[in-house]
Amino acid sequence: MERTNVERIRSDRAPAPIGPYSQAIGTHDIVFCSGQIPIDPTTGKLVEGDVAAQAARALDNVSAVLEAANLGLGDVVKTTLFLVDMGDFAAVNAVYGERLGDAAPARSTVAVAGLPLGARVEIDAIALRRSH
Repeated sequence: MERTNVERIRSDRAPAPIGPYSQAIGTHDIVFCSGQIPIDPTTGKLVEGDVAAQAARALDNVSAVLEAANLGLGDVVKTTLFLVDMGDFAAVNAVYGERLGDAAPARSTVAVAGLPLGARVEIDAIALRRSH
């Protein structure tokens, strides 16, 4: 099904989709980034390390997808964090704050029963293209 006014956004610097979805979709002034788990795009494997390392990689992946749309983390207006263990909230929040603190987008955090490939965190984002 072809949709008009929809741009499929793809970055080789983020993991390829593991299902029938796009890394991001742009429409008019909004870019919707699919959830990113901490997969290293060069190896296709989950990064090693604690949940902070996983959160950093997930944000790197979100950032790479945004860059493919000529955007950055400062353009993000809404994120959703998916955590397998809410006990990881403080560690993920610390990494998130380092990367997005000044942008301060709206955010939801959701506890989930599981994530693909055994990931402990997934992050999605909505960003705005600013008119100049």
